[in-house]
Amino acid sequence: MAAMKRTTMYSTGGKKLYAVRAADGTFKDIQTYQRAHAADMRHTSADEAATARKTATRKKAATKKKAAVKKRPAKKAAAKKAAKKVPARKRAAKKAARRK
Repeated sequence: MAAMKRTTMYSTGGKKLYAVRAADGTFKDIQTYQRAHAADMRHTSADEAATARKTATRKKAATKKKAAVKKRPAKKAAAKKAAKKVPARKRAAKKAARRK
């Protein structure tokens, strides 16, 4: 199905109009450019929908790959911090040794 052609006209007030003609040449619909353009923007074409589906599929696959390779560095860091902590008595002894 071919897209309907629009004839561009201007109203007496100077607003741009789109007129859609029927097969016999009579006006089928007349809209302001502003309304017609807004309606076109709300409509998603078949090509746009197909591209959106492809993009969504690719993102989903990439997310699955990342989830499979994910590491757990948080636990290692916590273990290192716990290993570095020195009891208060040892700290006091070290401090006293440094003073001498």
